[in-house]
Amino acid sequence: QVQLVESGGGLVQAGGSLRLSCAASGIIFSINVMGWYRQAPGKQRELVATITSGGSTNYAGSVKGRFTISRDNAKNTVYLQMNNLKPEDTAVYYCNTLYGPFGISSWGQGTQVTVSS
Repeated sequence: QVQLVESGGGLVQAGGSLRLSCAASGIIFSINVMGWYRQAPGKQRELVATITSGGSTNYAGSVKGRFTISRDNAKNTVYLQMNNLKPEDTAVYYCNTLYGPFGISSWGQGTQVTVSS
């Protein structure tokens, strides 16, 4: 059974930092892409950042220069280092993976990030 376990969310003041982690287990195929998405109250889920197995990254414009995504392929784990956090970064952050030859998508349960002003 595929499982994504996220950790590292919490409450932080504006300008602070947090590091999210997401460990994937139960996946027997190669994980092609790992990423982070977020959903604020009343808004649609949006992409934050993704990283391929080769290390290519993609960021939303709103987080570029402040957030850094990385992954440990040996541990099937993806990280999101978030610096200079802003109140508008407040959301539930979800981990996502695309794996296997057909690009199967799997989601984590989400972790709350709250940034106070």
